[in-house]
Amino acid sequence: MALGAGLVTLRRFSRSVPRRALAGHTAVTRTAPKVPGLPRKAATVLAPPEEILGIKPDEKYNVPAGVREKLGKNLLLNEKHPLGILWKTVQDYFAEQDPNCKFFDTEKPVVSTVECFDKLRVPPDHVSRSPSDTYYVNADYVLRTHTSAHQCQFLSQYPEISSFLCAGDVYRRDEIDASHYPAFHQCEGVRLFDAQKVSKEEVMEDLKKTLEGLAAHLFNLKTGEDTMRWLDEYFPFTEPSVELEIFYQEDWMEVLGCGVIHHDVLRNAGLDPEKVHGWAFGLGLERLAMVLFGIPDIRLFWSDDERFAQQFTAQSFTEKTKFKPFSKYPPVLKDISMWIPEEFVDNDLFEMIRDEGGDQVEKVDLLDEFTHPKTGRTSKMFRVTWRDMSRTLTNEEVNTKHEKVLERVVEELKVELR
Repeated sequence: MALGAGLVTLRRFSRSVPRRALAGHTAVTRTAPKVPGLPRKAATVLAPPEEILGIKPDEKYNVPAGVREKLGKNLLLNEKHPLGILWKTVQDYFAEQDPNCKFFDTEKPVVSTVECFDKLRVPPDHVSRSPSDTYYVNADYVLRTHTSAHQCQFLSQYPEISSFLCAGDVYRRDEIDASHYPAFHQCEGVRLFDAQKVSKEEVMEDLKKTLEGLAAHLFNLKTGEDTMRWLDEYFPFTEPSVELEIFYQEDWMEVLGCGVIHHDVLRNAGLDPEKVHGWAFGLGLERLAMVLFGIPDIRLFWSDDERFAQQFTAQSFTEKTKFKPFSKYPPVLKDISMWIPEEFVDNDLFEMIRDEGGDQVEKVDLLDEFTHPKTGRTSKMFRVTWRDMSRTLTNEEVNTKHEKVLERVVEELKVELR
């Protein structure tokens, strides 16, 4: 189910107020489409390629070049990259727990909307389907927003496959800061049981035992109430649903979301819930790696800077390697103050800034928002922090890109600059 998305997807459906988040992208507030059932088309108009991984774009295409360039990087397959190290560590744990567990990490990241949303019980009018949230190749295909898009594919192979982990790169429009990036990685796990032999309560018991063991393995903790706790949650793809928190560095931290697979998801995979049931979990690998290796900025995972790459080896998890920061270059700050139209969505602005600035954009903060008492018009002011990770940016070169951003927001987002 969409658990493979880690907590970013989970939080799209969760009823609770987020606490300190780790898995997936951190919990963020999403802006829903203005008209239910009619997701607003993203404002940015892009020139599409002839195809992306065999799928031809149409008028709904909204994937910028900077995101396309991330396809095929295969960071998880690099045994000396922090993400590859972590993925291997998770695989080792599950291989020891269940020798029959299968591992998948080379599935294509372009999937159908049926696989990504419909089979996982995501409602047609849900915000996660909006082009302001999701990268569309065409009306029927997207860059996967979670690895759960492959779940029914593997569920349908039961009993040949009764336990599996699926990991890969996923893509989502999002805010801009040290822990958010349009491309990131997720891992989800599933275990299925014969419903005639194992009760639903026993499935949940096995789930908790297995995932407490995973958390203990990754964070060098002892299982128990002093270091871990389970909280009830709500997700449309599992019932019941829970999330695991650990007490780490003097605070409670969310690690993953999980639950018993919803009967409808099993049916969508061609399984009979009277004969088969199981559990699933999901976690985000970047957030996990940032905590375990002390990596302060998510952009570093995609960097070619040798000062980053040379710090890690295949033994970095067992050796408890911590990232040694290198000198930060000075930032260049630029503000954007504007009156916004009713249909304005923050993610469209963020995507535009990323499109022009790439990884030279460190973060974008909303500094001020107010509604004029007489006119009812709303104003927002954002501060863009420009900072390259390998050199000093000049004010002149930032100005050139900033002016391009301003031109585009006026033309494409229909704002009025202040």
